[in-house]
Amino acid sequence: MSTMERDVVIIGAGPSGLTAAWELKKAGLSVAVLEARDRVGGRTWTDTIDGAMLEIGGQWVSPDQTALLGLLDELGLETFPRYRHGESIYIGPDAKRKRYTGELFPVSERTQAEMNRLIGILDTLAAEAGPEAPWTHPMARELDTISFHHWLRKQSTDEDACNNIGLFIAGGMLTKPAHSFSALQAVLMAASAGSFSNLVDDNFILDKRVIGGMQQVSERLAAKLGDDVVLNSPVRTLRWAGQAPDAATAAADSTHDGVTAISDSVTVRARYAIMAVPPNLYSRVSFEPPLPRRQHQMHQHQSLGLVIKVHAVYETPFWREEGLSGTCFSPASVVQEVYDNTNYQDPRGTLVGFISDEKADAMFELSAEDRRAAVLGAVAEYLGPKALEPVVYYESDWGSEEWTRGAYAASYDLGGLHRYGKDQLTPVGPIYWSCSDLAAEGYQHVDGAVRMGQQTAARILGAAETAAGEPAGTARHGA
Repeated sequence: MSTMERDVVIIGAGPSGLTAAWELKKAGLSVAVLEARDRVGGRTWTDTIDGAMLEIGGQWVSPDQTALLGLLDELGLETFPRYRHGESIYIGPDAKRKRYTGELFPVSERTQAEMNRLIGILDTLAAEAGPEAPWTHPMARELDTISFHHWLRKQSTDEDACNNIGLFIAGGMLTKPAHSFSALQAVLMAASAGSFSNLVDDNFILDKRVIGGMQQVSERLAAKLGDDVVLNSPVRTLRWAGQAPDAATAAADSTHDGVTAISDSVTVRARYAIMAVPPNLYSRVSFEPPLPRRQHQMHQHQSLGLVIKVHAVYETPFWREEGLSGTCFSPASVVQEVYDNTNYQDPRGTLVGFISDEKADAMFELSAEDRRAAVLGAVAEYLGPKALEPVVYYESDWGSEEWTRGAYAASYDLGGLHRYGKDQLTPVGPIYWSCSDLAAEGYQHVDGAVRMGQQTAARILGAAETAAGEPAGTARHGA
């Protein structure tokens, strides 16, 4: 096994870890990025399935995601708008299919009024709480100890309005049942996007895509870093503060006062470490000495949701011929959301649909053949029988990925956010935390990952500049 000497070792080659590595390297520090998978990109992944290019993971860019937009510009990547011309489809609890335009669903006047009222309440709370520290809101504990499901029903007796509003956060974002996370977690989700109104507006939150796929962000950053990125290298042990399990190792590490990351293929000795993986994977690493009690407790209250991202490619985008945008919603359907996901200048048409939380559980109980039939049947309820016959069909199942285990991002259980949020970014000695799951603005999006990478790099540069006798630009080298 080879050994590397670096200023900073980054664990995880997703957008956050690679952004941090690139910022640090530009500032003069030496880095090593260790990635468990055989590819970079983390929860962004573009692959070719049966001749069709599919974005298996994160893919969208919204206008407020300035950190991501700036990085795309730096990397020379261009975007294109999501197709959304024509009417959308909504299927309500009466199972009737309705065509509509605009942001809000075609519901009764009473339900629409209640939805608008709930959106107003959530916009106010999001503005008051903000994305940086929602746990400081005067009502933080109250909001964090009631589920979003029950909080909505305390605000309104209109069940359709509650279900529709719940869809945007539960199935659409956190991919957990609304009874399993708090109202404060929902407020954070809204604040991270600027407002709840932005989450309701799919034309805003799902504005553009990257030509060629979002994974290129990580691929181009990795290309800049070259041999500093090591794949197929899951980190098994992270020693910090000069600790060692035995006298022999202690003697070998006697001049090292930072961290030692031991992976399957390389050992990296560094001054600082960045854990750039989601919180549910922290426990995959053995920390020597163990992390403090606060960290152990905190990580047990964070978990990822569950979603199946379904891709269906057709010979043509047939829905457009019928004056439809391809955008479809139904809180009651197996496939709660559908969008036109056709690739840039592709004559074929691609739909992407999402099946979240308990509905995903039910689908995974079926055989692959029966699940496909059920999913396409649900899409056909929106867009007609032509939806039953794609030329390519694929299901993204991040819950079965060893180095992810869920989607889209981690959130706290009831009561966890106000209890632990203030400490989630606190370094442990030389160990820092960086991922979209911990972001304020851009939480759970690629933009949040980029922001966290930039912020974490800045924090380490600040720490290095104040370290006695060793300014930030003093780099370690070696292999």
